[in-house]
Amino acid sequence: MKKVVILFLLVLTTKGHSQFAKNMFSKDPIINLENWQKQRIYFGYYLGFNSFDFKFDYKTPVKEDIQVKKTTGFNVGVVADLRLQEYINLRFEPGLYYTKRDLYFPGISNKESDYLREVNSTYIHFPLLLKFSALRTGNIRPYLVGGMSTTLNLSSNAKSKDDNFEQKFRVKQWTAAYELGLGIDIFTEYFIFSPSVRGMFGITDELIRDNTPDSPWTGNIDSMKSRALLINFTFH
Repeated sequence: MKKVVILFLLVLTTKGHSQFAKNMFSKDPIINLENWQKQRIYFGYYLGFNSFDFKFDYKTPVKEDIQVKKTTGFNVGVVADLRLQEYINLRFEPGLYYTKRDLYFPGISNKESDYLREVNSTYIHFPLLLKFSALRTGNIRPYLVGGMSTTLNLSSNAKSKDDNFEQKFRVKQWTAAYELGLGIDIFTEYFIFSPSVRGMFGITDELIRDNTPDSPWTGNIDSMKSRALLINFTFH
């Protein structure tokens, strides 16, 4: 993720940077795509990165939390934007999200097959968001975004009868979350480029408990909810 950000910054400092800066930040910039966002509805697509985590709540206090090793996943999807009024838009951003998390359970045993669980997730993500835009300044328009989302986990093993005693860590197929973030619309000559960062916070318990109530893996977990940092680069 850091490499992509650095690469993006380097692109802005190449030969075309002076012309880009002139059009974007000068006192009297050339106004690009002046009437684009006055359309009732328009579409786009996005590419991006994610970092998913789990938030655990326990029934009784623990000495050591379950450790989550996060990795950087990727996002790809489409955008449908409905203009409600000059500063408010309704956005639907269905997409495919891939991520991987490793869970380390302390105090179970020294065997990796016991204390380590890999959670690979392929999500079909359905966020419905409200976008609150600021007044456009030249070719720049910042915005805030927030709303609700529901997610279908294509990698869910919810129907499996095996549990952690057979090395099977089970999660639910459907989950829900709320999302908050910010971004900026950059109007170029031919398209709108919108980098954004957003936090996703799960509101439903994602864990399927083991068949044994006092399981050392799931017996003391009151809830397990996904949360994530999402970075998207949208093109309209």
